[in-house]
Amino acid sequence: MQVRNQIENRQRWMAVLARTKCDDLELAWNKLSIGLHYEWLRRPETGLVLVRGRAGGTGSPFNLGEVTMTRCALRLADGTTGFAFVLGRDQRRAELAAVFDALLQRADDVATESRGLVAQFEAIQASRRELKSRKAASTKVDFFAMARGTSPE
Repeated sequence: MQVRNQIENRQRWMAVLARTKCDDLELAWNKLSIGLHYEWLRRPETGLVLVRGRAGGTGSPFNLGEVTMTRCALRLADGTTGFAFVLGRDQRRAELAAVFDALLQRADDVATESRGLVAQFEAIQASRRELKSRKAASTKVDFFAMARGTSPE
């Protein structure tokens, strides 16, 4: 059960990091102010990924198109590996996301502080989604059809 929770947490953290803007990751990195050495397992590289969709979210899957994605992998000096897959071409963003992925797996004070930063990113993203959802809901139009009938007169 503990391993499952660790996997779910890591998936959640990686999703949050993939959606976080580069400027926010850079600020968080500077806030940590640690001298970190790592080696590249896979330098940041950009390519295309096929995106699939479903009509109405439940229909048959179809190929929607391709999007640009950057990926990388690195290993910290202590052997912890970090991976990142981010949409777009920002190689620095992928690098920082991979560094944070590696830091989050450790069991020290830096990992605890990193988890706090990722929790802040998650809260910011949730509030942005909520705001976007409220804006969309305010423009909702309910259409209805009136039944034609004969006049009682």
